[in-house]
Amino acid sequence: ARELAPAIPTKSGLMLGLGETFEEVVDTLRDLRAVDCQRLTLGQYLRPSLAHIPVARYWTPEEFEQLGEIARELGFAMVRSGPLVRSSYHAADTTGLPANQ
Repeated sequence: ARELAPAIPTKSGLMLGLGETFEEVVDTLRDLRAVDCQRLTLGQYLRPSLAHIPVARYWTPEEFEQLGEIARELGFAMVRSGPLVRSSYHAADTTGLPANQ
């Protein structure tokens, strides 16, 4: 995406709690930076209903903080990491645009 439109920021979001390990998440962060992903959200998967896949593991706020620090060290320009962070988490704050745009 960055090669096609370098002026447009690239972003990815991960929901944790479906059985992934800490090491797998860090490997994924490295992979995202390797393709020049600039912005990242990390949040906890929360089962919306009994018909959905159950949560395999609840990540602690400290683990989210640690992953956020690792992401920043890897060079992500914007990182939001926490149990209640979602893909659109404070999106207007990260674009430089008014909230309604």
